[in-house]
Amino acid sequence: MTTTGLVPATRAALAGLPVDVAPRLLDGVLEVASDGAVVAVRLTEVEAYHGAGTGPEPDPGSHARGGRTARNATMWGPPGHLYVYLSHGIHSCVNVVCGPEGQAGGVLLRAGEIVAGEDVAFSRRPAARAGRDLARGPGRLGDAVGLRHPLHDGIDAVTGAPWAGAVARLWLPTRPRTDVAAGPRVGVAGVGGTAAFPWRFWIEGDPTVSPFRWGRGAGPLA
Repeated sequence: MTTTGLVPATRAALAGLPVDVAPRLLDGVLEVASDGAVVAVRLTEVEAYHGAGTGPEPDPGSHARGGRTARNATMWGPPGHLYVYLSHGIHSCVNVVCGPEGQAGGVLLRAGEIVAGEDVAFSRRPAARAGRDLARGPGRLGDAVGLRHPLHDGIDAVTGAPWAGAVARLWLPTRPRTDVAAGPRVGVAGVGGTAAFPWRFWIEGDPTVSPFRWGRGAGPLA
C-alpha cells in the first residue's frame, strides 16, 4: 500500500467531536493485517455518532446515548481505538473512536475502496460481484478487512499494537477533500436519522458509496 498523501493517525488528530473529525477521515486508509494477510481500504463514506454528554446536543441515534455499558465501553476512549460491534447478529461494523477520553464518540466506517489485498477481500466476500462492492456498506467493510466482533473490539489503530491476532493502522489524508457531501445517516430510526442530524459524510460521486435508505420513522413522510 502506498502512503503518499497520508500521515499516521494520532490521538490528537482524533480528539475533536466525531461530527468534526468524520469528514477528515475521507480519503484516509484503514490497513488491517489478520489471518496472515493485509487488506487496506480507502474511506469514502462515514457517519458520526456522539455519546451521552458529548457535544452540545444529545444524539438519539448513538449506541452510547444512554451512558456507558459493556457493549459500548470502547466508545469512551481513548481516541484511535476501533469500536467493533455486531449488526443484526451477523455483520461486524467498524468505528473509529473520536473525542476526548472519557467522552463517548465514534465514526462509523460506512464504505470504501479496497486499495490493497483485493484478492483476500474477495475470498472473505465471495458474493461481491465487483471490486466496488467489496466494502460498499459497513458490514461488508468489516468483513473485507477481517475485523470481527467481539474479538477485535478495542484494537488500537494509532499504535498498531497486536490485538487478538490482528494489527490495525489508520492513515489520514494530508489534505481534506473538497467534494464532501453531507446528509442524514443511513437507516437510523426516529429523529436521529433525519435532516436534524446531517452527520453522514461521503465523497460525492464515488462509486463505492453505499445506497441511502431512511430509518423507521425518519423519512420525509414519517
